[in-house]
Amino acid sequence: MSHYDVVVVGGRVAGASTAMLLARAGARVAVVDRSAYGSDTPSTHALMRAGVLQLSRWGLLPAVVAAGTPAVRRTTFHYADGRTVPVTIRPSAGVDALYAPRRALLDRVLVDAAADAGAHVLHRVTVLDLLRDRHGRVGGVVTQGPSGRLVLPAALTVGADGLRSTVAARAGAAVLRRGVRGGATLYRYVEGVAADGYEWAYGDRAAAGVIPTGDGLACVFVSTTAERLRGLRRAGSEAAFTTLLRRVAPGLAENVLAGRPHGRLHGWRGEPGFLRRSWGPGWALVGDAGYFKDAITAHGITDALRDAELLASSLLDVLGGGSARAAGAAYEGTRLALSAQLFAATEAIAGYDWDQPRIEALLRWVSSAMSDEVNHLAGLDGLPHRSTPPTPVGVLAP
Repeated sequence: MSHYDVVVVGGRVAGASTAMLLARAGARVAVVDRSAYGSDTPSTHALMRAGVLQLSRWGLLPAVVAAGTPAVRRTTFHYADGRTVPVTIRPSAGVDALYAPRRALLDRVLVDAAADAGAHVLHRVTVLDLLRDRHGRVGGVVTQGPSGRLVLPAALTVGADGLRSTVAARAGAAVLRRGVRGGATLYRYVEGVAADGYEWAYGDRAAAGVIPTGDGLACVFVSTTAERLRGLRRAGSEAAFTTLLRRVAPGLAENVLAGRPHGRLHGWRGEPGFLRRSWGPGWALVGDAGYFKDAITAHGITDALRDAELLASSLLDVLGGGSARAAGAAYEGTRLALSAQLFAATEAIAGYDWDQPRIEALLRWVSSAMSDEVNHLAGLDGLPHRSTPPTPVGVLAP
């Protein structure tokens, strides 16, 4: 019977990146995703330096830039006392600008790279259950797609299927750390906003931001506690969005409100963050399936790109005959070491109970944690990269 080395459940940033790196190294990989190819998804868009570094190291940044994603060379912080603090993005670790691509673009670039490397990619496919051997070890997935029921056996199964991961639930992945705070957000795309890079504003127990993305648009958000936003939305979501934006950042508000709204206003109720156990007998987790935190620090995509390489390296060790226990411990330990400070800082910011000195201290904490992350990634040797991709193996039906 044909057999995959790894089946990855979820074909967006975390899953597609993991599959691409494994396939480039010679592993036989299948990727299944329940969404349609090239579809959009809610996102903060903003890549931090570590995320841009990963795309550059993997040779994928030129495709993001060529698609018209604007370079971000400045981050500006706006505070309640009226101060505006611009920070120039200086070249470091091979990164001379940041980017915030639309997800329909970024996810497509990554999943195309996985397919080009030889991964077998299947869209509109939903995982029904995990396969297990008589000892309870996970050995692939049972799925349902346009062609019917598909069984995909694999030596290792990766859950990259988001916050409510089916793989995590069926594998019984324990929660190692759980947050208690999660802000609520309203966001929309606006055309014609004169945004000079990323702009973040903090004040009046709320935050706002302007993130230049592709197609000549900026993603504009406001965020506060769920209770407060519920109260403001009694007057309507549009009124709540405008009220918070003007209270937090009057200058930004005039710029944004002079632009042209593109599409409807979106909302996110917020959820507390968590760190799940990331590895077990025959399974592993990556992306939001294993590690989720509030979007206020706009670090989710960067984390996914980071952890994809950490996980792919560990999986290749196992496929090469190494100890699964040691590889799993290495992945989980490194992920925790690089995530702990940022998780704690994000949890504090997402409470929206800070004053101005406190939020400035928290943002310095975030910056320090991000520097540690960049230093770690910049020191990696990179994974093996086979010169020619294999022919994908066939999909097995029952």
